[in-house]
Amino acid sequence: MVALAVLFMPVAALAGTGIPLPQPRPAAATVPDGKDAKQASEGAPATPETSPAPSACRLALTDAVAIAPSIPAITGPGVCGGADLVRLEAVVLPDRTRVPVKPAATLRCTMASAIADWIRTDMAPLAEGLGSRVSELDNFDSFECRGRNRIAGAKLSEHGRANALDVRAVRLSNGRAIALTDRKVPRELREKLMRSVCARFTTVLGPGSDGYHENHIHLDLAERRNGYRICQWDIYDPMPTAAPLLPAERPTEASRRETAEEKDKASEALPEREALPRDASQAGPAAAVPADVVPQPRKRPPSAQAAGRPARDSSKPLPSASVPSTRLSAAKHVKRKRHTNLPPFLRPLFD
Repeated sequence: MVALAVLFMPVAALAGTGIPLPQPRPAAATVPDGKDAKQASEGAPATPETSPAPSACRLALTDAVAIAPSIPAITGPGVCGGADLVRLEAVVLPDRTRVPVKPAATLRCTMASAIADWIRTDMAPLAEGLGSRVSELDNFDSFECRGRNRIAGAKLSEHGRANALDVRAVRLSNGRAIALTDRKVPRELREKLMRSVCARFTTVLGPGSDGYHENHIHLDLAERRNGYRICQWDIYDPMPTAAPLLPAERPTEASRRETAEEKDKASEALPEREALPRDASQAGPAAAVPADVVPQPRKRPPSAQAAGRPARDSSKPLPSASVPSTRLSAAKHVKRKRHTNLPPFLRPLFD
C-alpha cells in the first residue's frame, strides 16, 4: 500500500499545478496535403453558385407567348455558342393554342422571341384568311457549330451562334402545308411571306440567293454596320403543266402560204425543157444552152488574185453560150484537158 502511494504521488502533483494545453489547430491547417486533401475537398459541401439575373428578353418570353425553357450557355468549340439560350418548343397564339416547333429549336432568346412574334402576328392571320389555323412550324435547322453553308474554313454561320433558323414549311390544321419555296404555292401568297420575314429579320436567304437555299428559307438576326439588311429570295413562277408542242399561231398580217395542190398546178403549167446533150461534142455549132439553167460562176477568191493571176472583171458580161463553131473547134482539145471534170453544158463558159 505504501509503495502504491509513493508511485501515484507525482501524477497527483502534476494535475494540481494546472499546466496549460496547446490551442486547437485551425480547420484550414487540419487538411493534409496530397491525396488526403483531394478526399477532403470532395467530401466538403460545394459552395452554391449564384445564377445570373434573367435578361429582359427572358422576362418577356413567358409561357403566354412561347414554351421556351432556358438552357445553360454553350461555350465552344471555338467561338461557337452563346448565352441566354432557350429551347423553343412551341409558340402560343393569343387564343392559347400552341403551335409546336418540330423539332424543338435551340436559339438565343432574342431570336426565339422574333420567331414567336412572326407566328403570332403574321402567320396566324394569314392562315385564318385561308380558312384554317397554324398547326406546326417545320424546323429544318437551328443551332449547329459550322461554317456558312457547311463549307470547311468558311466564316462562322449564325447557326453556330444560335442566332438563325431554317424554315421549310408552315403546316395548317386542315392538313395543308405551305412550303415556302414550292412553286405550286400561289405566287401572291409567297410574296406575302417574303415581305413578312424581310421586315422582321436582318437576313433572309431563299431560292436564287447562293444555290444553298433552294428548298428552305434562312432567317437570322445578324448585326451589321449601319443596320444593313439582306433579303434575297426570288419568287419563281409556277412550272407549266405541259410543254407546248404546237408552233405559235401564224400572224394575220403574214402572206398566204401556197398549198400543195397549188404548187402541183404551178409545176404542171411550166413548159417542158428539152434534154441537153450529154457531151458538148454532140451538140451542133449553133446549139445553145438555156441561160436560165446555167449557174453563174463564183467570184475568184482574194488568195488567188494575190498569187499573180488576174481576177475576172465582174463588170464585164459573161460570154454568151452561143459560141461560134470556129472558136469551139479551135479550143476543143484545150477544153477537154482543162475542164473535163465539168458538165458538158458548162464547158463553153470556161473556154
